[in-house]
Amino acid sequence: MPDVRLASPQAKWILFTTVLGSAMALLDSTVVNVALPRIGQDLDTSLAALQWTVNAYLVTLAGLILLGGSLGDRYGRRRVFVVGVVWFATASLLCGLAPSSGVLIAARALQGIGGALLTPGSLALIQASFHPDDRSRAVGLWSGFGGIGAAVGPFLGGWLVAGPGWRWVFLLNVPLALLCVPVALRHVPESADRRAHGRFDVLGAVLGALALALVTYALIEAPSGSPAVALTAAAGLAAAVAFWYVERHHPDPMLPPDIFASRRFTAVNLVTLCVYAAFGGFFFLTALQLQVVAGYSPPAAGTALLPTTALMLLFSSRSGALADRTGPRLPLTVGPLLCAAAMLLMLRVGEGADYLTDVLPALLVMGAGMVTLVAPLTATVLASVDPDRAGLASGVNNAAARAAGLVAVAALPLLTGMGPEAYRSPTAFDAAFDRAMPLCAGVLLLGSVVAFALVRAPEAGCRRPECRTHGSVTAPPLEGGRAGG
Repeated sequence: MPDVRLASPQAKWILFTTVLGSAMALLDSTVVNVALPRIGQDLDTSLAALQWTVNAYLVTLAGLILLGGSLGDRYGRRRVFVVGVVWFATASLLCGLAPSSGVLIAARALQGIGGALLTPGSLALIQASFHPDDRSRAVGLWSGFGGIGAAVGPFLGGWLVAGPGWRWVFLLNVPLALLCVPVALRHVPESADRRAHGRFDVLGAVLGALALALVTYALIEAPSGSPAVALTAAAGLAAAVAFWYVERHHPDPMLPPDIFASRRFTAVNLVTLCVYAAFGGFFFLTALQLQVVAGYSPPAAGTALLPTTALMLLFSSRSGALADRTGPRLPLTVGPLLCAAAMLLMLRVGEGADYLTDVLPALLVMGAGMVTLVAPLTATVLASVDPDRAGLASGVNNAAARAAGLVAVAALPLLTGMGPEAYRSPTAFDAAFDRAMPLCAGVLLLGSVVAFALVRAPEAGCRRPECRTHGSVTAPPLEGGRAGG
């Protein structure tokens, strides 16, 4: 039985190291977008390489995050968490020292592997360490402090880019890891799931990541018209089919197909795919639009995005409580519509855009939409499956959101006609951005329709989220299963 009480000194050390570890991954998912223009200029690279700078990380993170959680359950949550932190920091060092875009992209893929190990591990350590009476409060503190990290991320990234340089966006993770690892080894108790057994679904994880990588490559390289693009796309689809076949026949699949027997679970994941595809495209392009077209400095661009995260931190718990009373259908229908309206308002952001009259209104509406939908989405995911599968359901939903963002970052430049040098031309990028925002709004409208048509209220007595406060814009919050000892 976990027995650490929240008032004890050990509890503070556990919270410190888990928040610090998860913040490393959370910061990287938000600050890199702000650094992209300077990375492109410094390494003299194309828009496709900037897309890969984002997507190489997401490919391995989305493909392996379910496996990362399983490894922690089997071999020890603290052990896998520490390995993830060290791996992430080492890959971050390689990113910071990268002499070319190719090396940076490869290092980002390695970084995603570390993220897949430490991201689920940080929450699992909280749930496995604290006494049941204090667990919800501990998770709330963990998610709240993590949300503050997400809010600070874009501003910190902008300051680093404008000051010591974009490489410090990655190098900063090294001292954070040097602080995190000794504390974890000294103060965090080891735990594992005694019920964990069977073979790991390594083949499924590899096929899933391979399918994402190949489809992403085909989308990014499609403008070249090379025959290799069609072959890569076909190979990606074949890998996806092979992944589904392996999951259906593996004795302990990473993604059990029968979890989708729940119509509500399937429906809410379709909504997730729609909304996080739009969010991924929006935050990727907006960070560039503010700098390339509107002429904002990196710190100003990073600070400009702060209201969205701040609204989520302030009101996500209240939104979840309201959804408990109204049911998920209304917020999951209205939230995407608000976000779609925000993206149409972003059409006002062009050359010389004023922050107060052009940028801020769109971001406030965007934050209101995300506040409305994220907490009910998580609650519906958990309520759609048996309580003992809550951790798996949350992991699937989190991975789906990251995969959706990955595909959006790959596809939007293709769909809007962005050339390889578009980010160097304010006129060309502005025109493509104006085509991208209605596309993102359309995907959100589709998500709203799916929610209205298919999402129904959960039964009484179902599992409720423990992460009530949330600030990440890249994926819904992870939730764990019932922690063992």
